[in-house]
Amino acid sequence: MPLTHTVGQLTVTALQDAEGPFPDTRQESFPDATAEQWAAADALDPAARGAGGEWWLRYRSYAIRHGDGPVTLVDAGIGPAGSLAADWAPVPGHLPDELAAAGIAPSEVSAIVLTHLHNDHMGWAVPRDSPFKRARVIVQQADVDAYRANRDHAGQYDLLIEPLLAQGRLQVLDGDHAVCAGVRVVATPGHTPGHQTVLVEDGDDSLLVTGDLLVHAIQLLYPELAYASDMDPGRAHASRAKALAAAVARGTTLAVSHLGPAFHRQR
Repeated sequence: MPLTHTVGQLTVTALQDAEGPFPDTRQESFPDATAEQWAAADALDPAARGAGGEWWLRYRSYAIRHGDGPVTLVDAGIGPAGSLAADWAPVPGHLPDELAAAGIAPSEVSAIVLTHLHNDHMGWAVPRDSPFKRARVIVQQADVDAYRANRDHAGQYDLLIEPLLAQGRLQVLDGDHAVCAGVRVVATPGHTPGHQTVLVEDGDDSLLVTGDLLVHAIQLLYPELAYASDMDPGRAHASRAKALAAAVARGTTLAVSHLGPAFHRQR
């Protein structure tokens, strides 16, 4: 069974679509990191380092459910063979099987929040490949604008945005927004212009699905380190530092996309 974490009356289920090495070395990805910082990160998350020293990633989505109600899915993995991420990420993904193991039918997914429009987070939401035929797909306007302006970039606009618009299933936000009871989108720009995280809360208990606000344990320890794939490193650092400070102050659990453990409590 997939791993779960409860937040009051809500259940958050970690769904691993796939795992495999990142094509860039971690030194290329975090060029300013020191040997001492890497040693500390490896001690915190040894599963993120492959046997040959490569950066080993998990590709996760998270299902959020209140009781027996409909499901909000956060991110949609890398997708099947032939997906937009197939030229670099380990396909095919297994998200439909993970959902089945968690007792969730695709028809129960009423909303899919995409933390951002990178193709390892949206694979099973692309209409041609998606088992979620009626779910609304929630994105930020800034990401839609960015990929509309760059139509040749891996098909995000032509294969995801345009078909969803035609089907009336795209919900475009501008900033923070409530998705349903206990689930709220929080704008955290920087990795992409419209990157967003998802805050799950019930009373004093809370969890934040981080997307690519955090991609490696080294950012938990040294949030100021620049990540080469952040489109705006300064804004990404500001978003990351603010989110981590809030998580420590409130005791919020972090649900992470790519680290070894699915859930992390920052101290």
